[in-house]
Amino acid sequence: MAPRKARKRDMLVESVYSVIALVFVLVTCVELCDAATVVDVYRLIQYDISGAPFGSRLASLNHHAGSLHFSPHADLSRTVLMIPLRELNMTFVTEYIVQRRPLGGLLFLLPQLFNFENRDGTGSNLQNHGKEPLKNLLEELEQILIHTNLPYPVYFAFEDEDVNFVLTDIKKNDATGQPATATTGGCKFVVSAPEPKKVASPTITNIQGWLAGMKTDDDASQLPTIAIVASYDTFGAAPALSVGSDSNGSGVAALLEIARLFSLLYSNPKTRGRYNLLFGLTSGGPYNYNGTHKWLRSFDQRLRESIDYAICLNSIASWEDELWIHVSKPPENAYIKQIFEGFSGVAEDLGIKVSLKHKKINISNSRVAWEHEQFSRLRVTAATISELSTAPELLEKTGSLVDARHFANETAITRSVKLIAEGLARHIYGHQEKNIHIFEDNSNLAVNPSYIRSWLDVISRTPRVAPFLPKDDPFVMALKKELEDHTDEVNLQREVLDGMFTFYDSTRAMLNIYQVASVTFDLLLLLVLGSYLIVLFSFLVITTRGLDDLISLFRRPPSRKVKTA
Repeated sequence: MAPRKARKRDMLVESVYSVIALVFVLVTCVELCDAATVVDVYRLIQYDISGAPFGSRLASLNHHAGSLHFSPHADLSRTVLMIPLRELNMTFVTEYIVQRRPLGGLLFLLPQLFNFENRDGTGSNLQNHGKEPLKNLLEELEQILIHTNLPYPVYFAFEDEDVNFVLTDIKKNDATGQPATATTGGCKFVVSAPEPKKVASPTITNIQGWLAGMKTDDDASQLPTIAIVASYDTFGAAPALSVGSDSNGSGVAALLEIARLFSLLYSNPKTRGRYNLLFGLTSGGPYNYNGTHKWLRSFDQRLRESIDYAICLNSIASWEDELWIHVSKPPENAYIKQIFEGFSGVAEDLGIKVSLKHKKINISNSRVAWEHEQFSRLRVTAATISELSTAPELLEKTGSLVDARHFANETAITRSVKLIAEGLARHIYGHQEKNIHIFEDNSNLAVNPSYIRSWLDVISRTPRVAPFLPKDDPFVMALKKELEDHTDEVNLQREVLDGMFTFYDSTRAMLNIYQVASVTFDLLLLLVLGSYLIVLFSFLVITTRGLDDLISLFRRPPSRKVKTA
């Protein structure tokens, strides 16, 4: 009899433990977070200049979401604001970002117009008057973000149906005057990311190709050299989005086409010029053209002295009727005058306006605004051809978020290539007379718009921020292969990016958006579940062991004194 009672007691205890375990499981799951969507997000760049911090200093995120419709007195220190670019006003930017008021984080929503992965043209059907205000607004915002130290996570994402649905839900919640909190519920943004680490010894890679000129049998002297150079890497607010279609994807596409055209001429001994052509695709452009500096320093003195002049290509995809030739030497200089007169003569034939802009370099200042200034510091005559009339500031016009494929015009690049190639050819072959077109349209030496367009498309889908490019990046290898198809003696020069810049990793992540129930709802649910479990447990005990056993569970056991008596 005693063993049977003990067995019943054990079964009862096990059932009690089972119910208690079930209650704990339900309590741990009661938050009821249903993942609404998962979004690709791109972090604002984090970097230091001479030890001074800039950009977003955090990557992980775990806060409730809000919109620009928040209450004026709301505490946003634990709120991530979801802000479409279309709704952004600079008053908010000044008040919260520039003055660094406390925020949990920022998520900027960009139109598909700026998405380099948007290959089907979605979002590009905006009228020009609709594109330009968004472009100007984003450009202004980007410059503020990259020059501010922000002690919270800042991300970018692109608008789509799921994101817009979430934003609408957040706006409805903010309209009630009660921002999303643990008490009220709402949307919660979670990004699980490790603490950003410094990029150790970032490398830059220069690519060089060579077309040798024709020497005569009795010519013992070294042939003069003309260098055609373009920097291919970028810098932008979001490294994973910085494709730089115009700056300087247009210069890269133009250089490759010029190399293709002259390879046709130089492949035939009868049309090979008496100038060597040196083609350089350089890295480190946004950082004082650090790659160009190292590339030039690697030249032996004989090669450097043989350079007649260098032409650097920068941002030539967004101009309409005027290009600028930027130089460091005064316009009265004989070499500068020769370069300008040569290109302006071709420009007149092509119906293009070319203007000369002189900017003297300061040798004592390490900052350079144009690539040709690195040549000028070594006393090599050089010029930069660009649509930009003035020198950009540091980290400006280097492949920003607004520098997307939709704003780059391959026709402008084609016209630029025609101008530069004709100007070089007339100088090389001594044909300074007008109405002589070596690269005549509809000839086998005609500029190929399809070739330019295809390379511009590839470049516009490839983020190229140098510190985040691996050593054997496929894009760099593709550039090398393309130069090998058109030039000789192609080689890579790998160097460590030096100077005052320090970069941090963690450039992209996945954002999990959850719909979180309020605490009130959680407590009510706990109460209902608890009541249900109590009723169920009581019913099972009564039906299996009787009411007396149920009552005995809640009775105080007799004291030891009573038992002894």
